[in-house]
Order: sequence, then C-alpha cells, then structure tokens
Amino acid sequence: MPTAAKKPPMTKDSLLPLLTAHVLAHGLGGASLRPLAKAAGTSDRMLIYHFGTKEALIVDLLGHIAKVYAAALDAAMGGERAATRADVVARILAHGDAPAMQPFMRLWWEIVAGAARDLPGYQLAAQAMMAELLGWLEGQMPAGDPDPQGGARYLMTVIEGTAMLTAVGHGDTAQQGLLAGGLLPS
Repeated sequence: MPTAAKKPPMTKDSLLPLLTAHVLAHGLGGASLRPLAKAAGTSDRMLIYHFGTKEALIVDLLGHIAKVYAAALDAAMGGERAATRADVVARILAHGDAPAMQPFMRLWWEIVAGAARDLPGYQLAAQAMMAELLGWLEGQMPAGDPDPQGGARYLMTVIEGTAMLTAVGHGDTAQQGLLAGGLLPS
C-alpha cells in the first residue's frame, strides 16, 4: 500500500506567498487571523506560532509584499537602467498603471490609511515597505547620477505624490506638475 506524500513543514517562508495572494485579492481591511489562516490552509494559532503576534505577521507580510512588488517592477522594467531621472519616473508610472500592479496600489493606499489612523503594525509595515522600495529605487537611478540616494528620495516623493493625486482623480494635476518640474517631456 503506497504511503501518502508527506506535506512539507509550514514555515514563515511557505506561508508568506499564500498570505500575500489573499491580501492582494481581498485587502487588509479588518484582516483577522481566521481568514488569513484559512487562505494559508492553517489555523490562527499556527500563524501566531510562526509570526509571534498579529502585528508581527502584518509587518512581515507587508515587507514580503514590498519585495514582490519590487521584483514585479524589476521584471517589467527590464535590465537596462534609465538614462535620466525623468526616464525613471516615466517607467515607474507607466508600470504602476498596468492592470497587474493595481492590486498592489489598492493595498498601498489601504496601508497608508491604516498608518494614518495609527492601526497596530501599519506604521512599521509602511516604513519597512518604503525602505525596501527606496533601496530598489536607488538601484534604478541613472548610471553617473550625482546623488543617487537623494535623487531616489526626490523621485519617491514625486512618484508617491503623482500616485496619490491620480488615485483621488487629479491625474491631470500630477501630469502638469511633472511637466513643470521637467520630469515629463513637453
């Protein structure tokens, strides 16, 4: 009689992709442990066992999602570095508008709102995500940029502002601002 295949042991690393898929599809709003555990095929007790607390789970999960987002941007942007800061902005904004990126954007605004309301774990998670994305953005800066760290912070500010304005129906305002700042061709 054949023996049943043994299920690999559950780890944080094996849980994070399952939790990521659930959160990207359903958001974090009111995320309780039970729906997250169900999505991962485990119990809420096992999630606490692996992550320690719900807050730690949220921080680890959102940090993982930031890495997935950065990898998706990497894949979409190809291996060639942009020639100018304006090219970096244009590439990122173009890929941010892609349908595959929309679940990440919806989740990002949910995280921003949670951080603004001081919900447990959201502020730390948002900080970790921004740190991950800033590091990624520094690697996207044009070769020979005189200040890649400062430039990445400047572009992050511009990109986040553009995304926020677009999300609230002021995409034209953002476009006009990018034009006025020399970050879009006239």
